Amino acid sequence: MEKESNWINNKISKEALSDLPLKHYTGEIVVVEDEQGISKVIEEINGEKVLGFDTETRPSFKKGQTNLISLIQLSTKKSTFLIRTNKTGLSGQLLQLLSNPNVKKVGVGIRDDIRGLQKIKDFTPAGFVELQTMALDKGLKDFSLKKLAGILLEIRVSKRQRLSNWEADELSEAQMVYAATDSWVALKIFKKLDALDQNRVVDVETDNEAKA
Repeated sequence: MEKESNWINNKISKEALSDLPLKHYTGEIVVVEDEQGISKVIEEINGEKVLGFDTETRPSFKKGQTNLISLIQLSTKKSTFLIRTNKTGLSGQLLQLLSNPNVKKVGVGIRDDIRGLQKIKDFTPAGFVELQTMALDKGLKDFSLKKLAGILLEIRVSKRQRLSNWEADELSEAQMVYAATDSWVALKIFKKLDALDQNRVVDVETDNEAKA
């Protein structure tokens, strides 16, 4: 079956993913470490209906030991905000955002993010959108952020900084770019899925069988 150029496959192999161009976020990054900074973030995102969302946690290499979430990433079309929750905690303004049903917070693995944040301070989550569920509803079969970026955006994103120290006194440039890329990509994936007609998704296995 020949696919039209605007059709997409429902899954992607490791080989195909490795052939895609490596991309990262190149826009404005704002690091927030205090309540005043959070207030500025809330002002900046006022009126936004959809935010790319992710979190980072300092890894633990001891069995049975876990750490609290260290960072919340929020992306708009113009900027990405990195909120260092290990320094700010979850302020009232942040909790209002996390509980606001009118602002969509879109990402992958949202349930784990919410549970991690509730360990810092309990709140009632609202407005969160799981991209994996959206992808499944559209007929896709690969659901990690990396693979969704490959399928839908035709780009490859690096995960090298995932296990770095997110509670360092200062985040490195590589950490900031990595963190910003994750929430930025989440926002772009949401927009792509939101506009995607399920009929445009092609089953890779069926397509390959047709060519055999």
